Parts: sequence; C-alpha cells; structure tokens
Amino acid sequence: MKRVASIDIIRALTMLTMLFVNDFAGMSGLPHWLHHAGMNEDMLGFSDLVFPAFLFCVGLSIPFAIEARYRKGDQPLQVIGHILGRTLALVVMGVFAMNMRGVEGGLSHAVFSLLAVAGFFLVWNVYPKRPNGRLPWWATALRLAGVLLLAWLVLYKDLHGMPFRTGWWGILGLIGWAYLPCALAFVFLKGDFKKMTGFWILTLVLCVLNTVPAIPREWSFRWLFLSFWPGGWTHPAICASGLFTSMLLIRLGEKPRKLAISYGVLALAMFVLGLICHKVWIISKIQATPTWLFFCVAISVACFAVIWWIADLRGKTRWARPVSPAGTATLTCYMIPSIWYAVQQLLGAHWPPALTAGVPGLIKAFVFSLIIIGLTWCFTKIHVKLKV
Repeated sequence: MKRVASIDIIRALTMLTMLFVNDFAGMSGLPHWLHHAGMNEDMLGFSDLVFPAFLFCVGLSIPFAIEARYRKGDQPLQVIGHILGRTLALVVMGVFAMNMRGVEGGLSHAVFSLLAVAGFFLVWNVYPKRPNGRLPWWATALRLAGVLLLAWLVLYKDLHGMPFRTGWWGILGLIGWAYLPCALAFVFLKGDFKKMTGFWILTLVLCVLNTVPAIPREWSFRWLFLSFWPGGWTHPAICASGLFTSMLLIRLGEKPRKLAISYGVLALAMFVLGLICHKVWIISKIQATPTWLFFCVAISVACFAVIWWIADLRGKTRWARPVSPAGTATLTCYMIPSIWYAVQQLLGAHWPPALTAGVPGLIKAFVFSLIIIGLTWCFTKIHVKLKV
C-alpha cells in the first residue's frame, strides 16, 4: 500500500489543533464553546473534538503501518511484539505525564518534567542503525541511560512519599490502550474487510453496553462487556472507526466516487446514531459517552473525506507543507511544549498580560503552535525524533 497523503495531513492538522487548544486552555475572555465542556455539561466544545480526532488518526494509520512492517520482512510475531512495545511506550509516557508534579523540598515540577522528557528521548529516539540493522553501542548505551533515568525518577518520587499512580492514564496512555486492541485485531484477523467490520461494530456495541445506565456498575456480569479495559471502550471504538475508514479507503481507493459516497453515508450514519443516543446520554468527553463518540466520529470522517478529496484525489498538498512536521514527527511535536513550558518556568518568563486573554491570546496560541511545529522540524534535522 502506498503512503496516503491525507492521513499525514489530517494527523498534522489534528496535532496543530491540539497544540492550539492546550495553549489557550484556561484563558479568560474566550467564547465558552472553544473550551472543554464540564463533566455534566451537555455540550461538544471545540476542545472536546481534538482528542477523539487524534484517536481517529491512530486508527487511520494502523493498516498502513502494519503492512509496512510486513513489507520489511517482519513476521506476525514480530509485528505483535512491536504493537506491545508501542503500547507500553505510550502507557509509560502517559503515566509519567500524570505524575510530573514536583516534590516539595526536592525536584521542582519544571526540573522533573525536563528529566522525564529527556528520558523519553533517550529511550525512544530514532537512532541510526548499522548496515546489519543493529544499533551502534553508543545508541544502546543512551537507551539504557534513559531507562535508568526514568526508573530513578519513579524511585525518587516513591522515596519522597509521592508514588506513581495510573489514575486516568494520561492522554498518551489512553491512546496506547485504545491502539492495542485495534492493532492486534488487524493482525489476528489478517486485515480481512468483513472481519474488521465486525470488530469495529463490536467496539461500538461494547462502548454502548458499558455505559447503559440501566445496568448497575456493581453487577458482576459486567465483565462480559470487558468493562475492565483501561479507559473503557469508547476510545478503542473511536480508534476502530478510524481503522474502518482506512479499510474503506484500501477497498475502494480505485473507485473514488463509491468511496466518497461511502464516507458520506458513514458520516451521516454516525451523526444519526449520535442523535439517537442523545436521548439517553449527554454529549460528554469526560464521561466518554456514546453520544460524544458518534458525533466526533461523524465529524472526523467528514473532515478526512474532504482532505482525501483535496490531497489524494486532486493532488493538492502544498498548502499543508508548513504543518507537515506535525504529521510525520507527531510524538516529538507533542513533547516539545513540555520542554518549552518547563524552561519558561525555570527562567521565570511570562507572556505579556495582553497576550493571555481574548483574541490576542488566541492569536498568540496559534503562533505558538506554529513555532512548536517549526521546532519539531529543527529537531528532526539534527536527528532527534521520538518514534514508538
């Protein structure tokens, strides 16, 4: 399967939007609809669209990423090992992100964050390999140093009475837990379209069953719905929806008219299911309701269809070049703000008050997001790139 430009572009635009909403979070003087909705607020805020869009993009990439590993000569067991390793990396980084508070009288939040991110880059940087495919000794040494650094940070907080906790797993952790069943399903079902369609529907059903208010959470038979899965089944269902969208692209890519109609029908069906579910559940990202899932998938499918039509069908991709590093070095782009904010805190630097609220604050947040993407490009040029 050839690389699909629209997948890289939608991932880049999603990362740009994530940087944007994270930076203006907490600003005053902004319309309420730009922010996240409260836990019990029946609303789909603009910020509530970003995380599901990212999960959708993860699903979009799964068939192409796994097929690329097969083309390189990997066997199914090696691919499964890669999936497990990738999940572990995302979960570890997510849990660290949840536990980056500093220790009173010890490491500050800023220092702890910088050390943790340094550990991530040491362990998961893309190092150059020898002709035989193995890492040079110095790269192995750096990875070991990163593992030891992260282990020391865990021990340090333990000894200071602040043990690590999983909690809600952090953004990256939730992505890891959503990615795992979808990627394994693609391997075990051998990418068969009908079987993968069944898996996608199963994830949607599990999402609904695990949130049905008529079934008390204390009832023991809930385990039949796999309710023990970290983060619940709403997130894997969004990821599986992205995977199914990719499967449609692979199946109907040579028939653009049929593909466009299929995407239109899929988006409309998800929207209608959202309307139906809204009679039972509110729209809530925090509660991860089915209503939130269906509306977000409908929007994600529609956005991807438009980008596919522009980028792959019409070949118009130059407009996306300024943000392209966010689509090809996404994890690096996600981590750089942590470095920025930590250094800013250590230096005691602050934005002028005029840039921390209202329209000027939004403009600053957008410019900041573009700067982060520019820094991501700089990092890749000096061979610093996170990849799991």
